[in-house]
Amino acid sequence: MSSANGPQLKRQLGVLNATSINMSNMVGIGPFIAVPLILATLGGPHSYLAWLVGVLIALCDGLVVAELGAALPAAGGTYVFLREGFGPRTWGRLMAFLFIWQLLFAGPLEIASGNIGLVQYLKVFFPELTPWQTKFIAASVGAFLIFTLYRKITDVAKIMLGLWITMLVTTGWVIVTGILTFDPKLAFDVPPNAFRFDRDFLAGLGQGTANVLYLFLGYYQVCYLGGEVKDPGRTIPRAVVYSILGVTVIDVALSLSFIGVVPWQEAMRSEFVGALFMERVYGPWAGKVLGGLIVATAFASIFALLLGYSRVPYAAALDGVFLRWFGALHPTKEFPHRSLLLVGFGAILASFFTLQEVILALMAARILIQFNAQVIALVLLRRRPDVARPYRVPLYPLPALVSLLGYLYVFFSLGWKFIGFGLLTLAVGAMVYLTVARQQGNWPYVKG
Repeated sequence: MSSANGPQLKRQLGVLNATSINMSNMVGIGPFIAVPLILATLGGPHSYLAWLVGVLIALCDGLVVAELGAALPAAGGTYVFLREGFGPRTWGRLMAFLFIWQLLFAGPLEIASGNIGLVQYLKVFFPELTPWQTKFIAASVGAFLIFTLYRKITDVAKIMLGLWITMLVTTGWVIVTGILTFDPKLAFDVPPNAFRFDRDFLAGLGQGTANVLYLFLGYYQVCYLGGEVKDPGRTIPRAVVYSILGVTVIDVALSLSFIGVVPWQEAMRSEFVGALFMERVYGPWAGKVLGGLIVATAFASIFALLLGYSRVPYAAALDGVFLRWFGALHPTKEFPHRSLLLVGFGAILASFFTLQEVILALMAARILIQFNAQVIALVLLRRRPDVARPYRVPLYPLPALVSLLGYLYVFFSLGWKFIGFGLLTLAVGAMVYLTVARQQGNWPYVKG
């Protein structure tokens, strides 16, 4: 979030820097835990059709984000897009608040998915763990994260460097091994009558696509740093598109590597398919080594996520759209400790659900107010002649429609429990906003 009265950020990030920041947020433990979930949605390698649908939706939405980010290159990303697109004095106030509100749910859920995934790979070393033991360990990981981040940001940066190097080594080892050992007959062993295209097939494909889009979360990250990007009209669109294409190559390579060695029937039931893959190729020692690396990679991912999300309530409080109590810094260590505790404890609670429940709830919380709403914001901004647009979505409005309808298809494929969760979070958020707005005399209780 940006402030017109605050100090101006220096524009220093080029295309390479911006793309690497995006990809660092996108590549993590995701494919090591989500591939079995994708396979299970349709029961076979034909579930990877969800990759085609997911990449298409992500690319189209990426073009929408690219135009918005180039037109409004200020720190804040979607928050700024919604505020300016819907009107900063009217509906934009509500939409910006709802975006922050959903992050209070989506952020902890995303962190919890990493907590759960980390513990799944601990089973490589402790296979006797019971379901309840894994839940408590996942919650304990969340508590340990809070403790680790309860310190100055300079110390955090040193920890991050080693964790991200571990992530790159892990991903690279799996992809190289996959290229050398890939068996196409095993990978494309599609069961009979796989492509039925009936209601159940379409619902399964939608849930599979939700899992794929979960792996792409973060392609919009550069827009949150829009105030620090050089030549944003050129840099932001390229960084968004390059990062989506780059992560597609990495994650699809990982996904195919797994089922090119481990039969899909076994892979979709495995909680640690990456370690199982290495065990089949090199033996038990390799499975344990990779399991350890993935645990470290998972910690890197959730470490970065909690670091980032813990700043959101703090920044929103400073911007006047969230409770001011969360705008405080630790008296001696100078970090937003109240905001960190809020997001961290939310992640601990979410760690008691299953991985698939957490991912579907995360997507349900995000789709309407982030992905769908920013498409509408683009349409509204295009009607304003005062907004410069150094980059325009090619073939507009087709990509915007694909993004809008694609994400709606995924949303209504999640199941009524998760659809209800997504709608309920927005309804409660709207009531909270209206209550606070009435007390403070903000829109809609005063004329804009």
